[in-house]
Amino acid sequence: MNDTADLATRAQADTSASPLEWLKRLLKARETGLIAIILLLFVVMSFASPYFLTWVNMRAMVMAFAVEGIVVVGMTILLISGGIDLSVGSVVALAGVIAGWLFLNGIDPWVASAIAITACAGIGSAMGFFVTRVGLHHFIVSLAFMVIARGICLLLTGGRPLGLFTLPPEFKFIGQGSVGVIPVVIIIFLVVIIASDFMLRRTTLFRKVFYTGSNEKAAAYSGIRTKKVVFLTTTLCSALAGFAGIIYMARFGSAQPTFGLGMELNVIAAAVIGGASLTGGSGTILGAILGAVLLSVVSSSLALLDVSVYWQDIIRGAILLAAVSFDHYFNKKRG
Repeated sequence: MNDTADLATRAQADTSASPLEWLKRLLKARETGLIAIILLLFVVMSFASPYFLTWVNMRAMVMAFAVEGIVVVGMTILLISGGIDLSVGSVVALAGVIAGWLFLNGIDPWVASAIAITACAGIGSAMGFFVTRVGLHHFIVSLAFMVIARGICLLLTGGRPLGLFTLPPEFKFIGQGSVGVIPVVIIIFLVVIIASDFMLRRTTLFRKVFYTGSNEKAAAYSGIRTKKVVFLTTTLCSALAGFAGIIYMARFGSAQPTFGLGMELNVIAAAVIGGASLTGGSGTILGAILGAVLLSVVSSSLALLDVSVYWQDIIRGAILLAAVSFDHYFNKKRG
């Protein structure tokens, strides 16, 4: 009863908070800091390179993080539940390879894509089974499936890219088309963001993801089927990775068996930079997307400044290390 009264008091205080208090909370929010950093980079790069603020570069940058951002959404939800998935890059490639291989063997591309996404969701379900039923850790299971999925890609293609130049125009439209000046990829990306953010904030099912990640034992004692939550979030992460793989296939008109190498690091880095904790229980879709935007701006800036590819990898790795270090520090402070 005391806990209930305390929650009611806090809720009433939140609704009666003054504008000044709301402003203080906004300034303390992680997303606000990320937006400030991104804007600062925009200002600096506008002086450092005359090509940075051009429409061509802005469009390329947005297209680059939009499809990967779909994978970031799935990874963020999984991290909040307390899991992690190292196989997303391989699963993205696998979706394109399966759909492309089926298309070349006479299957309608839409049907082939549905089969591919279902297969990717099946991989997530298999990982969920080994985590929840066998009792293995997400890290080891996803590492194994990363190798398995990449092996299937190489097996189906013989290690060679699949040319899909005969894909029908209506299918290519989802990856290459535009509605006015807005690419369809961006519209799909926004729909995924809005839907996932709404579900995390407003639906009971997805609120259980936070409870499970914060304290799985306490959530189980309160009646939440935590194993089911972990299973579903693992499946969802792989399904979204498969969906992103289909968009990539439609965008480039090919299926690359080596596509997505290293993507898992970018995706995890984006989610952690945005506030998703590696220990579970915290994170937002908006923060994760801002993390993806930040990494995309950094990559574009380094390329325009003609920084060596090797240095780019070192810088991205340093950013990931810094994000994880901050996450560890704040978790330790909060504990």
